[in-house]
Order: sequence, then structure tokens, then C-alpha cells
Amino acid sequence: MGLATINPTKTSAWKKLEKHVDSLKNQEMKTWFSQHPNRAKQFSIQWKEFYVDYSKNRLTEETLKLLLQLAREVKLEEAIHKLFSGEAINQTENRAVLHTALRKKNKPEEVQQALSKMEKLSSDIRTGEWRGFSGKKITDIVNIGIGGSDLGPRMTVEALQHYHDNTLKIHFLSNVDGDQSAEILKKIIPETTLVIVVSKSFRTVETMSNAKILQDWFLKATSKENLKKHFVAVTSNSVAAQQMGISYENILPMWDWVGGRFSIWSTVGLSLCLYIGFSNFNKFLEGARQMDEHFESTTFKENIPVILALLSVWYNNFFRCESQAILPYSHYLSLLVPYLQQAVMESNGKSTSRAGVPIPYQTGSIIWGATGTNAQHAFFQLLHQGTKLVPCDFIGFKKPLHNNTKSHDLLMANFMAQTEALLKGKTKAQVQQEVKDQSGDCQAFPLWAFKEFRGNKPSTTLLIDQLTPKTLGSLIALYEHKIFVEGLIWNIFSFDQWGVEYGKQLAATLFSRFAQNPTPEDMDGSTFNLVRHYKEE
Repeated sequence: MGLATINPTKTSAWKKLEKHVDSLKNQEMKTWFSQHPNRAKQFSIQWKEFYVDYSKNRLTEETLKLLLQLAREVKLEEAIHKLFSGEAINQTENRAVLHTALRKKNKPEEVQQALSKMEKLSSDIRTGEWRGFSGKKITDIVNIGIGGSDLGPRMTVEALQHYHDNTLKIHFLSNVDGDQSAEILKKIIPETTLVIVVSKSFRTVETMSNAKILQDWFLKATSKENLKKHFVAVTSNSVAAQQMGISYENILPMWDWVGGRFSIWSTVGLSLCLYIGFSNFNKFLEGARQMDEHFESTTFKENIPVILALLSVWYNNFFRCESQAILPYSHYLSLLVPYLQQAVMESNGKSTSRAGVPIPYQTGSIIWGATGTNAQHAFFQLLHQGTKLVPCDFIGFKKPLHNNTKSHDLLMANFMAQTEALLKGKTKAQVQQEVKDQSGDCQAFPLWAFKEFRGNKPSTTLLIDQLTPKTLGSLIALYEHKIFVEGLIWNIFSFDQWGVEYGKQLAATLFSRFAQNPTPEDMDGSTFNLVRHYKEE
């Protein structure tokens, strides 16, 4: 049972791709466009509000044929079926991976009950029916969590602020650094604040430390019995939440078949639900559901998550590209990159195969990026003229959310121009002519040598109708499924994160030793020296 264990390098397709890539390395994409006028149409997918153009990538019909063969050889179709059927494909933790069940039409009864509770809670707080201990309406929400319990809610709240009606202010507290909590406490008052503590285990050190800070702050203003009007928990450990003083009625469930970085669709999304209202939250779920349906039922050649995943494998393993840039041209998506950093790198940053043996090939890409056009004035120089090959995903929207058509046209002109520049580059002859036109002498100083750049840099363009709760849901689900396909091909388990645990264990040990007098025998020489300097008066 579980996912098949197939070393991708042993497949026929992989071996053919290793030979095939050599034939493409010196070919120019812009030549392909002149030779094949229908290339853009051939390598693009239209699906609902999404238009995905992947024609500016270093691939031909033969490349795509071999990549699709690779998908079949690693039994992707079978794996997709196992994902959606609820088989325990997270084998190292013996868990199913069913975040898709949170948004399907016929949701499990326990999920539907939790959604109903979210709907009532959000309605009561937004309308003012839920009141604080002094009788005043709730005006501020503090979401305490870390990892997926923070990045998902934080990113989606930022992304969908256009759909916020100013009913509530949302604050996110994640870092154990006391400076963050101190700054939040400056902005809120106990009698109008609702605190949401989000932790599956209710033992996460950072979250519980911050929850204690907020609880102590609250109890300075009123009695413990008023906690029920101001504290809510999202957890699978209701006993621990109640021991903290949170009433049973204020506890929403979490499930072990939902990983933290895929949990925004669950009760973890309570702060988002409060921010945009339950109706919009449902639209967010619906967008993800539609992408699930597309991923599960569409032939691989027209399947957006599959195609994007195959492109990532193509560059990672055959062009030896170690990173990928995500470039959303929307101010609202400023937190999408950090969100995807966790989703991608925590999922696929693995070096052990599903067979339990070391992997001799590269897995998970390093994800980085920022919003355009700011990014153009920061690191695009490296993308255009640097020595590294960095595949890029450009994400843009056809319609603005405000009546600012002229500004949006300028933004989107930059959006499209950058992908064109990455493709075409600028030749020596073009630069020499420019210099000559400007100075009359192209030989006075060889400026052309510095202004020339080759181009032939790959990019994929995702052009979406408009940023809405629905399209954001589809976009996030698209990347979730892309991650799954990559992990399946690389023969790794994408849904555990054991590498994160060891550092936590060492941190707990070091914290306990700060109050003692550690000796060199307790730790390595460098760490001992750091502790000694830190504790020096």
C-alpha cells in the first residue's frame, strides 16, 4: 500500500531526458518562436479564469513527450487516486493526506460541523452579537500560531484585504521573539480583543509561550472567568486547551490528516474567515475545490499542476537549476513567496527516498522572489545578466481591483516585458546600434560588452482574470498539487518534516542549560563558546 517506490533515474524516460537535454542546451527559444508561429498556443493552457503560458521554456514537443512519459512511469495517475481516496500516503507518520477533503462538495461530517461552528462564530463576532467582558464589541483579533498556523492565515488575509469590510483588525503573533508580542500589545486592549491560539498539539513552544504572554496580559485587566469571552483554540488537543482556561465551547478541531502547511482550508483559517466573512471564505474553498477537480480528472498534457511540476523537475534535475523565482505582480500577494517557501521546501527538502535510502539526485527547489515591479529594481539584474539559470513563475491579473486602469496597464506592461526580455535578451548588434545612436561612436568605449545579454532565460506566465477569494483558492491549490507531483517523481515523502524537529530538541536543551553552568563536554566547542559569550555579564 502507499505510494509506489520508483527510482526516477532508472526509468526509460529519465535516461532519454538525460540525452535529450544536451541537444537543447545551445538552442535559442526565440528561434523556436520564429520557426513555429503556433508555439505560444501549443504550450499554453486555458482553464476557467486561468491562462498559463509555458511556451517561454526550454522545451520542445519531444521534451514534453518525455516528461509526460516520466509521469506515467512513476505511476502518477495511481498516486493521484491514492491522494484523493484517503490512503495513508504519509507513510512515515501513517497518516492520510486529505486537505482536499476540507473543500470538496460532500465534506466529511466532522468537517461540516467545524465549518458550521466557524460560520456562527464569525457571524457573531462580526455582527457584534459576541461581546467582550465589558460589553463592548470585539475589534481586534490576535492569531497566535507558527508555520502553517501563521503563514497561511497571514498570507491570505494580506491577499484578500480588498474583501475586508473594516469590521475587524487582525494581528499575527508567531515569533518567540518578545519584541513581536510587545509591539502587538501596544495596539490592542483586553476588553475588545479576541485571541485565537492555533496549535495542533497545543505544545508548540513558540505558540504556547506567546499564548501565555497574552493570557497574563489579559488577566491583569480582568478575572479568569472572562477568558471564555476572549480566547478561542484551534487544536486537536482539547484537554490541554481547557487546562489553559479556554472553554470547551470555544475549541475548534484539527485533524491529523491535515498537515500544517496545507491547513488554511480548515479551522486554521478562522482568522481569514473572520476577516472576509464566511461567504467569501466559502468562495475561497470553492476555488480550491475546482482546482482539485482539474488536477484529479484532467489529462496530464492539459493539467496545470502536472505541467508546472514537470517543468520544475526538468530544470532541477536536467539543467541543474537549484532555485526557482516566484514573481507575483500584485501588491496583495506580497506574502505569497514566504508561504510557498514553507510549502515547497518543507515538503520536498528531503534526501531519503521512499525506500529509506539516500538519494543521489537533487530534490526540492529553493523558492525565492518578491512582487513586481519592486523586484525589478532589486534582483532582476541577476535574472537577466547573471551566471545562474533561474526559472521564473510570473503571476499577474487581467483586471485590477480598484478603478486604476492606467496604473494597472503600466504594471502589466512591465509584467509582460520582463518575460519578453528574459526570452530575447539583447544582441551585440542591438547594443552597438543603441550606443552609436546615443554617442555617435560605438567604439569609444565597449559599452556593448556590458549592455549585451543573451536572453534564453525560462519563464512561465500565469495570467488570471482577477484576484478574488475563488481564484486565490485555485492558485494555492495549484501549487499544493505541483508539490505533490514533484515529490512523487523524486520518490520522496512530501508530507512529513522530520528535519525541523531536531533543532527544536536542541533548543529545548540549550534553554534549560542557560540557567546552569554548561561545560565543554555538554556541546560542541563553537556552541559552548556562543553560550558563554551570550551569558557573560
